[in-house]
Amino acid sequence: MSSPLLRLVVLYGGVSAEHDVSRVTAAHVLTAADRSAYTLVPVGIAKDGTWHLNEFAAAALAAGDDLGNSLDVQGPVVNPVDVITGTGEVETVVLPLLHGPHGEDGTIQGMLELFKIPYVGCGVLSSALCMDKGMAKEIAARAGIPQCRWITLREGVDDPRAAAARAIDELGLPVFVKPANMGSSVGVSRADSAEELDRAIDGALRYDDVVVIEEAVVGREIEVGVLGNAAPETTVPGEIRPGSDFYDYEDKYVTGNARLVIPAELPDEAAAQARELAARVFTALRCTGMARVDFFYEADGRGWLLNEVNTIPGFTPASMYPKMWEATGVAYPDLIDRLVELARAVHRRRTGFSIEH
Repeated sequence: MSSPLLRLVVLYGGVSAEHDVSRVTAAHVLTAADRSAYTLVPVGIAKDGTWHLNEFAAAALAAGDDLGNSLDVQGPVVNPVDVITGTGEVETVVLPLLHGPHGEDGTIQGMLELFKIPYVGCGVLSSALCMDKGMAKEIAARAGIPQCRWITLREGVDDPRAAAARAIDELGLPVFVKPANMGSSVGVSRADSAEELDRAIDGALRYDDVVVIEEAVVGREIEVGVLGNAAPETTVPGEIRPGSDFYDYEDKYVTGNARLVIPAELPDEAAAQARELAARVFTALRCTGMARVDFFYEADGRGWLLNEVNTIPGFTPASMYPKMWEATGVAYPDLIDRLVELARAVHRRRTGFSIEH
């Protein structure tokens, strides 16, 4: 008698501003997952926070039908605990594809830890840390990771106008302004004047109470995929060539004008340095499973500068993370399998610790 298939619960949607991006990611991951290895359970989280078992998508997958480019959040409302734990008779692994706050920031990961459910990707601490760009920069700096110059401001603690003046004094203009806890370039803007900087800070504060202001770096945008736990593997570097002033939300998801060059056209030594540094960043921020590490590269200046770490990167076939792994020799379906196995390994390790005094 054959063993029952592993139950793979795919969470998508969510309550963040990246809800729609997550729906696209989920459609492609579910389509690519090996249906002979998993019972696929698509669960959409609506913008109001309700969880829906997408029976339509599950039936389409069982019939071998195409899910399209994006997955709607639909189906009966379900209890989150019931859907992630299942019956207990079949092993469950959860694959969170929830970009942004309340999904990529350790909140979902914490819930899964409480119920002792294995899940793909980084744990509570590293998820929260990498989501908060300000704190991630602090830890990376302590680990000796080279970065561009930055300052942070916290609403209610720091005076935004004083922070703007300090940024101009210390970083010069132009600068980039980002909500600390957001992804997909949501709320990110470039400021070329004091007036634009004030507006950019006000705009970023719509999404978060912590804002990061960074110097503008004239360098190439290079990304490296990382996969693993204690001994991470890395991809060949890939390069983003923006279609606008910088790689913004429109460039990523609307116009599609950005060019992805994989592998990036780099000297062998520089490519090796990027991969080594990406593994160092992954380890320093205590990541597990997967992450995409983004750099700026100043070939005639400071060399490699960490930009940020994305613990749930875009996962469509056109996204950088799976494309870089494909170029490194790991096909899209195999990448999903590797991530599931890494999740199970981390879970075995964490649940094996003694709680006795």
